[in-house]
Amino acid sequence: MSSLSLPFYQKHHRHYDRDYRNTQLSSTMQEYRQEEKRSTATHSHRVRSKFSDEMLETSSGSPQMKRAKQDYYSKGKENEAVDYIVPVFRGCHEHFSGITSSKDERTKQSKSSHFAGESHSALSSTIEEHNIEKSAMHKSRKVAIRESAERISLNKEIYDIQDFHKRLREDSLLRLPEFIIKPRSHTVWEKQNVKLHCTVSGWPVPRVTWYKNNVSINVHTDPGKYIIDSKYGVHSLEINNCDFDDTAQYRASAMNAKGELSAFASVVVKRFKAEHGDLSFHSGRIAPPSYDYFPGDPHMKFEVHFVDMFNVSFGKEGDTLSLGCTVVVYPNLKRFQPEIQWWRNGIQLQPSKWVEMHWGGETATLTFTHLNKEDEGLYTIRVLTKSGYEVHSAYVFVRDADAEVAGAPGAPLDVYCLDANKDYVIVTWKQPAVDGGSSILGYFVDRCEVGTNHWVQCNDTPVKFARFPVTGLVEGRSYIFRVRAVNNVGISRPSRVSEPVAALDPADKARLKGIPLAPWTGQIIVTEEEPAEGVVPGQPTELAVTEATRNYVVLSWKPPGQRGHEGIMYYVEKCVAGTEDWQRVNPEIPVKSPRFALFDLAEGKSYRFRVRSANSAGISEPSEPTDFTEVTDKLDVPKAPSHVVPSRNTDTSMVVTWEESKDAKELVGYYIEASISGSGKWEPCNNKPVKGKRFICHGLQTGQLYKFRVRAVNAAGLSQFSHESEALEVKAALGGGVPHGVFPEQSGNIGGLTDSSARWDGKHEASQLARDTLLSCDAVLNRCLLPTGYDNFPCIEPDTPKEVNAEWTSKSNLRSPEVQDMYEEGPKNKDKHDKGLKMPDMHEKGPKVQDMYKKGSKVEDKYEKGPKVQDMHKKKEKLAAPAPPYGITVLESVRDSMVLGWKQPKFQGGADITGYFVDYREIIDGIPGKWKEANIKAITERAYRIHDLKENMVYQFQVRAINMAGVGLPSLPSEKFTCEEWTIAVPGPPHDVMYTEVRKNSLVLLWKAPIYSGRSEVTGYYADVREADADDEKWRSVNEKEISKRHIKVQGLKEGVKYVFRVRAVNRAGVGKPSDLTEPVTAETPPGTKEIAVNVDDDGVISLTFECADMAEGSKFIWSKNYEDLIDSSRVTMETKGGKTKIIFNDPGKEDLGIYSCVVTETDGVSSSYAIDEAELLRLLELSHEHKFPVVPLKSELAVELLEKGQVRFWLEAERLSPNGQCKFVFNDKEIKNDEKYKIKVDHKTGLVEMIMDKLEDINEGTYTVQLQDGKASNQSSLVLIGDVFKNLQKEAEFQRGEWLRKQGPHFVEYLSWEVNNDCSVLLKCKVANIKKETSIIWYKDDREIMFDEKHDFKDGVCTLLVQQFSKKDAGVYEIVLKDDRGRDSSTLRLLEKAFGDVISEVCRAAAQTATDLKVQSTEHGIRIYSFVTYYLDDLKIIWYHKDTKLASTDRVKSGVTGEQLWLQINEPTEKDKGRYTLELFDGKAGHKKSVELSGTVFDEAFAEFQRLKQAAIAEKNRARVIGGLPDVVTIQEGKSLNLTCNVWGEPAPTVSWLKNDRELLGDAHLILKFDSGKFASFTITDVRTTDSGKYSILVKNKYGTETGDFTVSVFIPEDEEVQVEPEKAAKKK
Repeated sequence: MSSLSLPFYQKHHRHYDRDYRNTQLSSTMQEYRQEEKRSTATHSHRVRSKFSDEMLETSSGSPQMKRAKQDYYSKGKENEAVDYIVPVFRGCHEHFSGITSSKDERTKQSKSSHFAGESHSALSSTIEEHNIEKSAMHKSRKVAIRESAERISLNKEIYDIQDFHKRLREDSLLRLPEFIIKPRSHTVWEKQNVKLHCTVSGWPVPRVTWYKNNVSINVHTDPGKYIIDSKYGVHSLEINNCDFDDTAQYRASAMNAKGELSAFASVVVKRFKAEHGDLSFHSGRIAPPSYDYFPGDPHMKFEVHFVDMFNVSFGKEGDTLSLGCTVVVYPNLKRFQPEIQWWRNGIQLQPSKWVEMHWGGETATLTFTHLNKEDEGLYTIRVLTKSGYEVHSAYVFVRDADAEVAGAPGAPLDVYCLDANKDYVIVTWKQPAVDGGSSILGYFVDRCEVGTNHWVQCNDTPVKFARFPVTGLVEGRSYIFRVRAVNNVGISRPSRVSEPVAALDPADKARLKGIPLAPWTGQIIVTEEEPAEGVVPGQPTELAVTEATRNYVVLSWKPPGQRGHEGIMYYVEKCVAGTEDWQRVNPEIPVKSPRFALFDLAEGKSYRFRVRSANSAGISEPSEPTDFTEVTDKLDVPKAPSHVVPSRNTDTSMVVTWEESKDAKELVGYYIEASISGSGKWEPCNNKPVKGKRFICHGLQTGQLYKFRVRAVNAAGLSQFSHESEALEVKAALGGGVPHGVFPEQSGNIGGLTDSSARWDGKHEASQLARDTLLSCDAVLNRCLLPTGYDNFPCIEPDTPKEVNAEWTSKSNLRSPEVQDMYEEGPKNKDKHDKGLKMPDMHEKGPKVQDMYKKGSKVEDKYEKGPKVQDMHKKKEKLAAPAPPYGITVLESVRDSMVLGWKQPKFQGGADITGYFVDYREIIDGIPGKWKEANIKAITERAYRIHDLKENMVYQFQVRAINMAGVGLPSLPSEKFTCEEWTIAVPGPPHDVMYTEVRKNSLVLLWKAPIYSGRSEVTGYYADVREADADDEKWRSVNEKEISKRHIKVQGLKEGVKYVFRVRAVNRAGVGKPSDLTEPVTAETPPGTKEIAVNVDDDGVISLTFECADMAEGSKFIWSKNYEDLIDSSRVTMETKGGKTKIIFNDPGKEDLGIYSCVVTETDGVSSSYAIDEAELLRLLELSHEHKFPVVPLKSELAVELLEKGQVRFWLEAERLSPNGQCKFVFNDKEIKNDEKYKIKVDHKTGLVEMIMDKLEDINEGTYTVQLQDGKASNQSSLVLIGDVFKNLQKEAEFQRGEWLRKQGPHFVEYLSWEVNNDCSVLLKCKVANIKKETSIIWYKDDREIMFDEKHDFKDGVCTLLVQQFSKKDAGVYEIVLKDDRGRDSSTLRLLEKAFGDVISEVCRAAAQTATDLKVQSTEHGIRIYSFVTYYLDDLKIIWYHKDTKLASTDRVKSGVTGEQLWLQINEPTEKDKGRYTLELFDGKAGHKKSVELSGTVFDEAFAEFQRLKQAAIAEKNRARVIGGLPDVVTIQEGKSLNLTCNVWGEPAPTVSWLKNDRELLGDAHLILKFDSGKFASFTITDVRTTDSGKYSILVKNKYGTETGDFTVSVFIPEDEEVQVEPEKAAKKK
């Protein structure tokens, strides 16, 4: 039984190289094998029976069972025995059952198993030993794997615990994702399953997303195909039933808040050759078949037919639309089902949320769930079978949805993101075709974080540029964007959202990258960089401005090579031009990405920029600064297209063509609009910009006349509309129309020998028309007229299939296309009628320019008649064959062809050269071979490519010229040239260098582009000059900077000196080899030389005229523009008569700008040129207009003015008027005559014309025109007086008339006004005139009389009214009235609202200016700072400051106003209260400040006084005093009781004593004195007697003072008692 042999591709694939397994596991298993071998030696008899049972089981089981019971180990690298089955990857191997490297090996295995089942008893002892070893190994493997797994699991658990504690000690728990186990690459067979595993760590827990070729895998789009699982930190992707399309690079992307990291793995799906063979199916065109073999007939063909095809469709944004057709395939085989593909504009569509695809076996449908303008385009269904594919196409038009606001623009489209990084994302879009009738002012960009529905507007003001960098994004998060357009009416609907984009820097997405070398090998290159720690980063490099607009500038640079351990950041600095002041743009937030967008730059200024890198170790040196960049839009709005031409197509469509916008940069496309003639309403034909120069407009009304116009679009905006096309009726064209909506643009015409590729750039082949794809639309390819060097050129008939064989395509795309014109129609025959024979000087100096114009647009003299037929033979007798050409050189060389160039013969034989023949021969070992013809048909260019040469072979060439007389002698053999591939980077030499317009100090040099352009396109040329006899060191360049044109005027030549010239081409690699030298030319002006003259005749026709007195019999005038053929001859008309020629400009415009030159053939270089630039064109147009329409020049146009009495004066002034000049005034087409109302005057000397109207009435509303006629010249000027203009003029005239009448009586010269005096009073004043004593002057306020001025004691006519202490009560309407017998006049002044506020503000200002200086005063509570004003009112705002800090009112610091005193009270001052105090008085417009310094001696003295006053206040507050309770007089009856109580106060509590008649009283039973609680003192007499009468006092006393309170007690006796007492007293006396 042999060991399992692996297929070759598994042995060499990394996944199946078993050496990668864990070495610890390998060593453990090796120990178990050796131990089991010893233990099983004594138990072999128990194994034999088990072996036979296993063999029986193996023979009847599946191949998987055979693989599981394998007894041998597969040999890996270097014959090292390794086990095939790896438990970790068991899922990846279980489906390899039954697969061997060949069919013979499978047969051998089957035979071996059958033999073991039938005759196992006859096996040899060697096989028994192997079986014993297999059984022992099978028994020990489980134990070994289990123990090893337990040991690995324990080690992993210990490592995890250590790692967890290590991370707890870190400053931050957040950390980037990290792949512990990365996914491994796999190679599997078709129909097998494969599973990719990875383990990721990080905090927060990373989210893992799987990608296929950088496209996110969605398990719902193909249920069952993919299974994504994440458990216990292990993430897996399982791919079921693999097919060939699953061969790709897969990426696991782990992302959390700290960042993102990716790991890569490749899956290669193999097909089994023994079963499928060499399939002819292309992987990209048809799906892998679900069968094991093709039918026996390899020539089976499938026919595809479309039934019920979809046509041109129209929809609206938001609608649902379906395209469908029935597909019939014959023969219909179930196992051979076609593949259906849908394409839009050459791009294959995939199912998405926007489009759904269905194929039911017969019907294919494409459904748009929500139409958008992005869905507009040419749709193609492609049905792929084994025999090829068939297509059907139709256009879908999508118009804008109805705007939410009528007149709002349409929504933008094609929103997508560029240059996404951590700091910003550039959002770009396309402008809509519909602007709602008002120009679009700009666009708003909105963003929304993926997973939310919250949209945020990114720009506050609309941006006009269709590109905008969005900043302020959160790193690591994904966003979608949308754009809205805005005009004067409103805002459009939002565009379709962009694809999600993450705010991540691509350079930092992963430090560990896997890049597949090829998707079919699965080989992976793993690179990992270990950055240095603690190192200051180096300076950034290659700093450049990648984009600059008026709103922002985008910088980009390369990170430094030297960087620290952590990620580096950047600081951007700017410097304004003209200064060296560098300012940091982002001082607080460093940039994380090597790109940055700068805003808030001054438009129009120039800046330089530089960048510094930084990390925790420090900041680097700055990078090299950029060049100065001006903050302005570098991209201009494109110019309008031109020449819009419609043509018929079908009953509902037209083909519209136009000429592209000139010099347009970054062109997005074109919008086409159509309008029914006479309606004035334009509708868009397309809502998505189209490229190219042609478009089919569908949906037109049959029979209607339509006009079209086109506008171009780029990021800067939309161009102006082109001129409207001519109106054309919609009806079907003869022979049917073009089926699709877009004409594919061809790659260009065949302009030369080296540019002959046939392709349609950027267009899907489904949109190509069944027509000649190799030539432009107007070109005709005539096979018989092509030179023999083009035998491989395909001759294409009208029915040629769409797929054209283009094996003749040039090998190099960088070579010039201008060597051989493939449109040339062979030798020209029309020159056979040329007259005469002119024998030029054999020493003629060099080729003349006139011969370069033999091909092209020759405009025959319309006055010149052709020669008679009978004279043709006579003329031919005078002709001769041309001289040999010379100067043969190689212009380009490749492996099998060479391009030759030569100079035309010096002697042309009296007739134009009609072509050339080229011969070549091989040079072998210095021996020349036979001459061979390179071309059979004559070629007209002096450059030709010779094909089918041998590589590294040496060749010689000769050239012969031909004219009407015949073929001339061949040139001398050229130098020996080797046919080899040119590999130099610089371009080859230019050719056909010639001169014209030779003058004494200048000439014009012309040349053709080099055939070989090097490794890049030719960007310019240098022309060199030196004297003919000078050394090569004397060469000097004519132009300091390279020029792109192929002509230059050489100036500064010395008269009479001979010169030679050469030209060098330039590309990116440098300056190429110089051209051949021109023939020496003498700088001198030939006698009789005339220049081209410009003329403007009396009819205003502009023309260029050139005369030649030395014309030969066959000479012709050849006109050119910019030294090239006049292709568009419709713009000029050429007239020639005798020796004078003239070109007339039919419609002069910007298209006619350029250098016009004229060359006379058959002369000694007679030529001249005239340059028409914009300034010259403007001058000529003005002169043409003056000649065509002579006018009377005006100094001023018709104007109107009012006179004092309200009269109206119309006048104008001409520069000059002859005495015969006439003038007419016309009003509303009626001439005005000179009468009482109208006074017309004309001054011929000054040119002044005027008309005075007495009064302007309503009937005078209309148009006034002055017509001047002075001989042939005329002019007129009009003035429109209608509507508001007339009403305003009439009102002003009436006012002026009223003013004149008013001033006849007492009136105001100056109306009522006010002013504020220094004492804050308000003075109302006015100035009057024409006053008499009888004139009454009365003042009113709010219609109430307030003063009557009888004395008129005012001076200078000024009346005044003084208002003291002006306040809110004085607000109102003031009026003064003048009145006498001559009339009445009044003036009103409204002091209300704003006017009253102005007066109050001025009063406050005056009051503030009266404020005194601040003074300091001490009080018992603290320190007071105060100032006085003359007048205070509440509108005067008061603000106090301490040390420039505004003070707020608190319990300790208070401010207020008492009368006219403004004060600030500081209670209980401390040292902190020292400083400068400022009082600001704000009058409503400005502040007035007063300050005082409260510090030093001032503060000390004030504080000491405060302490003194405070103590005095305390003493006053706490001294003993009688508060109250005692009466002044007490009258009481004798015998009664008197009780008095009073309140006393004092701190400390005072002592109380009572006095009677100033003698202290002591208390007894009769007099009771009490003092309770230190507050209440009582005085009680129990039995009042007369003796108790008297003056009593209470005396209170403490340490702070003493106070007394007095009262009088009067005791009376009742009258009856007095009567009884008196007798008793008398009796006693007796």
